[in-house]
Amino acid sequence: PVTPDLLVSPSSQDGDLGSECPEDRGNWTGRLDFLLSCIGYCVGLGNVWRFPYRAYTNGGGAFLVPYFIMLAICGIPIFFMELSLGQFSSLGPLAVWKISPLFKGVGMGTILIVSLVAIYYNMIIAYVLFYLFASLTSDLPWQHCGNWWNTDLCLDHHVIKAGNTTFPVNITDTVSPSEEYWSRYVLHIQGSSGIGDPGRIRWNLCLCLLLSWTIVYLCILKGVKSSGKVVYFTATFPYLILVMLLIRGVTLEGAWKGIRFYLTPQFDHLLSSKVWIEAALQIFYSLGVGFGGLLTFASYNTFHQNIYRDTFIVTLGNAITSILAGFAIFSVLGYMSQELGVPVNQVAKAGPGLAFVVYPQAMTMLPLSPFWSFLFFFMLLTLGLDSQFAFMETIVTAVTDEFPYYLRPKKASFSAVICIALFLMGLILTTEGGMYWLVLLDDYSAGFGLMVIVITTCLVVTRVYGMKRFCRDIHMMLGFKPGPYFRACWMVLSPATMMSLLVYNIVKYQPSEYGTYRFPTWAEVLGILMGVLSCLMIPLGMVVAVLREEGTLWERVQQASRPAMDWGPSLEENRTGMYVASLAGSQSPKPLMVHMRKYGGITSYENTAIEVDREMEEEEEEESMM
Repeated sequence: PVTPDLLVSPSSQDGDLGSECPEDRGNWTGRLDFLLSCIGYCVGLGNVWRFPYRAYTNGGGAFLVPYFIMLAICGIPIFFMELSLGQFSSLGPLAVWKISPLFKGVGMGTILIVSLVAIYYNMIIAYVLFYLFASLTSDLPWQHCGNWWNTDLCLDHHVIKAGNTTFPVNITDTVSPSEEYWSRYVLHIQGSSGIGDPGRIRWNLCLCLLLSWTIVYLCILKGVKSSGKVVYFTATFPYLILVMLLIRGVTLEGAWKGIRFYLTPQFDHLLSSKVWIEAALQIFYSLGVGFGGLLTFASYNTFHQNIYRDTFIVTLGNAITSILAGFAIFSVLGYMSQELGVPVNQVAKAGPGLAFVVYPQAMTMLPLSPFWSFLFFFMLLTLGLDSQFAFMETIVTAVTDEFPYYLRPKKASFSAVICIALFLMGLILTTEGGMYWLVLLDDYSAGFGLMVIVITTCLVVTRVYGMKRFCRDIHMMLGFKPGPYFRACWMVLSPATMMSLLVYNIVKYQPSEYGTYRFPTWAEVLGILMGVLSCLMIPLGMVVAVLREEGTLWERVQQASRPAMDWGPSLEENRTGMYVASLAGSQSPKPLMVHMRKYGGITSYENTAIEVDREMEEEEEEESMM
């Protein structure tokens, strides 16, 4: 008689390939690696340059009401769902679709989006490196006019302050030295007539981009084992600098003018749908849901890691950081507006305009300006790097999980190939017209395509895979089921909110622009195709999945939508309850009892598995009676 595989003791087995894979895959080496990686991933450049501006333009302090409501409805539930999927399966964004192979195209769309974002995000890090090196001087190069890149419109605020200020100075038609330094020296945008005329490569920017890719590669060289250690610095150090900038900011004259402007609540704004949409968008992009980074990080966790607790730590920590950054930014803008004698709203900007024009100009007004400038750009560097680690880890993990026997032993070489390929694709961003391409990528690469992917993920998990089954998996993993709040959000509130976001984005569509430059029609079409291509991956994946099955079309669709036979926890000792029966060689009518005999004793998690089994038996009895 053949002894069933499950009845053989672990020591007597040679070990099949399936049980070796997760060991080769690797895990986080420290207890805080995962938590700090998630914090580093979520707390990025958007917290500093988008949230404060969004808050003040959408009702100041009143914006926090829709912000936290959207965090509860849309942010926390989807965040927890992504972590649960990754930790339960120990698979990346592509292989995780064993949950329903019909929808594997969602994973393909995710990888396409993340690749496009990684290209331009590292260019922003290259700009930060450029300014970081430029700050290593006694006089900041954007402090005064009179350089070869300055024009007659350049107006130096130091000259105004030192001269006779009894007459009013008209600054409406003038340009600050920092603005000309950014556009005419760093970008050299005057060498390009538009997106169709990129001009020459700016070699100093090209070298900065090469350096940023080299830093990223060295940090992800050994996967989560190396990046998990780097984040101990990159995820915590920005907080130290942020606190220093905050203390320096609030002690400046006129700081409270900026803070009052930032936080004065205008509750009439809450009646506008735009404010609620803006709050949801801020949550959506700030937490990084849909990019696959959260799922990837969770896939390196141990099976029983408490991701429920981690979800609240990261999401609430991210929100508090955004609010704190607003104080640091607007205290300095208040001081700057007082120095220039203009209202705060004339100096407040969002995005690169804040990071590379307004804040550097404010730094020149402070004593020890190179020191504060260096600190600010070093903070931006550390904020940007750990988000970039997540993007790269997502791409590498997704592909290596698809071809584990070929690529896992060569993960370092494969990571190098990906970094070189994305660096070469990003070279167009280092040209004189590179900023136009960066704006196009920023506007379209992760727009409506990303929303479609998140909505689809939510609907597949709750409707196709089944809410009961998903909650049962979480119960088996964490020892408790998600409460009514999570179930209500997953079933109705989160997808409905995301759909309203998607509709709003399509209805309120506005063509891209950079300053006064309007993009040509072909560039708009190219941008829209970027977003549509990630969505097209979903039907493409469906066609492939259906063709692999047998039977009539409807039978093929049904078979492809069911979880794959090997879906479930990756390690054999975690496959309790219904998942034991799906292991290779399982012939036991009582798989759970065999599993317990094999691995010894009953832990609290195996007690949970017994409960899950009992629930399933009761459900089957009810169905048979009906």
